[in-house]
Amino acid sequence: MYSFYKYHGLGNDFIIFDCLSNLSKLISDLNDPDLLKRICNRNFGVGADGVIFILPPRVKGDVYMRIINSDSSEAEMCGNGIRCLVRYLFDNNKINLNEDIVVETLAGNIKAKISNDQLISVDMGSPNFDPNIIPTTLEVGKYGIAEGTFNISNFKLKGYSVSMGNPHLIIPVSNLEDVDLTDWGKILENNNLFPNKTNVHFMQVENKSLIKVLVWERGAGPTLACGTGACACLVTANIIGLSNSKATIKLPGGELLIEWKKENNSIIMNGPAEFIYKATLAEEYLSNIKKFIIS
Repeated sequence: MYSFYKYHGLGNDFIIFDCLSNLSKLISDLNDPDLLKRICNRNFGVGADGVIFILPPRVKGDVYMRIINSDSSEAEMCGNGIRCLVRYLFDNNKINLNEDIVVETLAGNIKAKISNDQLISVDMGSPNFDPNIIPTTLEVGKYGIAEGTFNISNFKLKGYSVSMGNPHLIIPVSNLEDVDLTDWGKILENNNLFPNKTNVHFMQVENKSLIKVLVWERGAGPTLACGTGACACLVTANIIGLSNSKATIKLPGGELLIEWKKENNSIIMNGPAEFIYKATLAEEYLSNIKKFIIS
């Protein structure tokens, strides 16, 4: 039997496996791509946007987070996932209120803490506008960020690309109700201008302090929230003159407060994460699992 914990950040939900004390067996038994896809399936499995493995730190962090999308691809990092991880650590007495924790990810080390109001503050690091880092073959435009025009279903969409440790394409629109998220999101995620695919976000700027966003996550499809995407939207809106450097990002699952602190070029994300339930996977569910060595 393998215990897991279900958490969500604004409806972006994750299955968490704590591998800090039983690392080798959990990883060898559970980290099979086909199995993880099945676990995330909402009809034949537990159901989630992704799976988080909390692992011992590799270098100088407190823990190392691996996050697997529902299609079994691995993400560099995830803002909502980190908030869920921090909330799990707090709920299980592994960290205290207002205690800084460093989470190692494939996108670098991320500092976070949970405050007295139960909201989780995450220093998401600096945005990157280098097309080679994002990566994208879009060219840098007049705002100093990669941009391009996409023709989809008789619509001409202007998009901007930013990295928050993972790739994002941000499409400003006048009305989110006009967006065919399933069709447009899938097409843009897989556009050959993005060699590693991309997350896609459609944003409607209400005013300089409020931005509404629809999310298509790479490897997961439509989700109710995306933390790194919220940061990328705030940065893009600010650069092209549509928002302040601090704004509320209203996602289908709720709101995040994002601030771009330009004095040190870091982005601070504030938002909730909530425990849903704890359960176990039955042994028979784990039949015919392929073994692999964690890298």
